[in-house]
Amino acid sequence: MYRKLRAGAVVVGAALLVSACSSGGGDGESSSSPPVKQQPKGADPFWVNPDSKAAQAVADLEKDGKGDEADKVRKIAEQPSGEWILPENAESQARGYTQAAQKADRDALLVLYNIPHRDCGQYSGGGAADGDAYREWIDQVAAGIGDRPATVILEPDAVQHMVDNCTPEKFHEERYDLLKGAVGKLKSLKSTTVYLDAGNAGWGKPEQIFQPLRQSGLDQADGFSVNVSNFYTTDVSVKYGKELSAKVGGKPFVIDTSRNGNGPYTGGSADERWCNPPGRALGEAPTTKTVDPLVKAYVWVKRPGESDGTCKGGPKAGDWWGAYATKLAEASK
Repeated sequence: MYRKLRAGAVVVGAALLVSACSSGGGDGESSSSPPVKQQPKGADPFWVNPDSKAAQAVADLEKDGKGDEADKVRKIAEQPSGEWILPENAESQARGYTQAAQKADRDALLVLYNIPHRDCGQYSGGGAADGDAYREWIDQVAAGIGDRPATVILEPDAVQHMVDNCTPEKFHEERYDLLKGAVGKLKSLKSTTVYLDAGNAGWGKPEQIFQPLRQSGLDQADGFSVNVSNFYTTDVSVKYGKELSAKVGGKPFVIDTSRNGNGPYTGGSADERWCNPPGRALGEAPTTKTVDPLVKAYVWVKRPGESDGTCKGGPKAGDWWGAYATKLAEASK
């Protein structure tokens, strides 16, 4: 999902488009893979998908007699992570995920990533064909969520890419309108919380993005998200988020901690330090028990173990990469 980075910048792109799991396409019932342990609700209200790629990998490893490796991947499988709604059958996916989460007495964590001209044509380039197609897609997602509890991370990188000129200026006016409309539609739902993505601590400064965020509907949203699919440490992300919050009326925020345990990668080419970097680790487990009242939650928006793209020997964006998943788990504290 991310653009080629500017030379010399230690910047990490946001999350990459990923495939929906089987439970998202229908009635929310789990498949034959064994259930994974759900964390206590008091610390983490989000749903753990028992049919996630990580859970399926655990089952396969156990079947193959690789118990030690299965235990490592279980560190990923037993944490809730974002469910990325695909362009096709959006209503069915949103309904399936939220029904399954509600049945488990949890909230579904959904990621909407389908803005036209997405990712500036890089590994996760694409998105809706035009503005009308995007509005229809948002309507389908909203219909699928209905009155059930859901927390939505809205369009990683969409605002940031306008500010850093990755997205051509001719598309900006439409994008602002689409994002503002999406926030309004989702906030019209009874039990949906919306966080508009606000980039990360390495791309630029809060003063560059706070007005574009407001133009994109942030005032209607519940807050913003930072560090999506990035590797910046939680401390650095809190600092960035608090500085930005001060410029947007004290809005709270969530931090993607999925792979930030060792911070950003600084070796190799600056162009793709964000893409499947080596030596990274899982970050803090998802929780609403954070160190600052402005930080509403640590969440795993990016699903650890799924590739960022066809770089460094990885499969295409969103495909499960078992070797990388194992290394993330091994390096985690």
